[in-house]
Amino acid sequence: MTPLSTTAHEPGVVELTVETSPLDDVRQLLPFLDAHRPLVWMRKGEGLAGIGTALRLEFTGPDRMRAAATAWREVVGAATVVDPIAKPGTGLVAFGTFAFADDSALTSVLIVPEVVIGRRGGRSWITRIRSTRSDGAAAADPRPTPFGAEYRLSLLPGTLKPDAYRVAVADAVAHIRAHDLGKVVLARDLVGHLPLESDLRRALVELALGYPDCWTFAVDGLVGSSPETLVRVDHGTVSARVLAGTISRGPDGASDHQAAIDLAASLKDLDEHQFAVASVLSALEPHSSSLQTSEIPFTLKLPNLWHLATDVAGTLSDGSTSLDLIDALHPTAAVAGTPTADALDVIRRLEPFDRGRYAGPVGWVGADGDGEWAIALRCAQLTETGDLTAYAGCGIVAESDPERELAETKMKFRPIVEAFG
Repeated sequence: MTPLSTTAHEPGVVELTVETSPLDDVRQLLPFLDAHRPLVWMRKGEGLAGIGTALRLEFTGPDRMRAAATAWREVVGAATVVDPIAKPGTGLVAFGTFAFADDSALTSVLIVPEVVIGRRGGRSWITRIRSTRSDGAAAADPRPTPFGAEYRLSLLPGTLKPDAYRVAVADAVAHIRAHDLGKVVLARDLVGHLPLESDLRRALVELALGYPDCWTFAVDGLVGSSPETLVRVDHGTVSARVLAGTISRGPDGASDHQAAIDLAASLKDLDEHQFAVASVLSALEPHSSSLQTSEIPFTLKLPNLWHLATDVAGTLSDGSTSLDLIDALHPTAAVAGTPTADALDVIRRLEPFDRGRYAGPVGWVGADGDGEWAIALRCAQLTETGDLTAYAGCGIVAESDPERELAETKMKFRPIVEAFG
């Protein structure tokens, strides 16, 4: 079936027919994916695998997420959905990834697959999606296929080299101290080239197995494994996990335990974390009258580092969808800084590249507006020609040290470097 495509400026009316039915338990989603353009959202072996494209919606500019929310409501309103399971991820769904900056050259997209295979709570299903007006045959049921040959990819410093990053951090610190800013997030890049015949599912396996507590995703060439839940909406409830403040894991049990204690006591990291939590609460409070947070940040253990983390949860009071909320939340202080406008000005001045979809929302949305969205961290963007760009950033505050921040980016690059290397 030829995929339908539209833009935010020409939404049209797209009529889709959607049918979900149960499957015997599918324990591995990744073998079902397209080897070269995978579409997946998973954590701890559960999630959604998309195959093919029934509809692609593209958006640009400062209203890209708001336009996506409007366009999605139109798609849902025109769809015929048969969903006897009625669980998160069943029925009509779209995978999405959104650019970080309002003026990014990279488009933001919602992609409705032709087929979705899902697994949650040990229960599996298949959803088939087609244009109601299409005369073509429905897509064949997908089958798992063997992975392609192994490959190794070297990632090298990109536009912002290590020495230049140290200078940028020092510049940001001076600016923060001079202008009374709270925090600025600065990123740097690594680049490489992936042979076109390479099977991207191999990198996804490495990410999913190495970082099972993170959201492993692949949407329109953006591949990664993010620890940070931007927002989750489920039957009127809203939740988020805020991460800011980082330290490397120790080489043994005693030093690792001490690293977690040091992070929890670090005034620099606690200040950085508080800015991020306040940013999320400020964005969500207009949509919920019952937000609750952890009393103090807790230390979240990942395979290569510790994060300071705070969970936020509440009940929605205004019927907002997950797309409405990512529009309200983005960009949080965890990926931009605070005050937001001032931080974005510093980022534009000191980062010599377009972040693309790095640090933007990535996830999925259902017909009822519920969905799960992460911040696109620990990720890389792959182009049609095989060029790969990975990004990692740090929260810079008045006490930041350029050498330490550079070392932190190396830690944050590790998931992608190891997945492809």
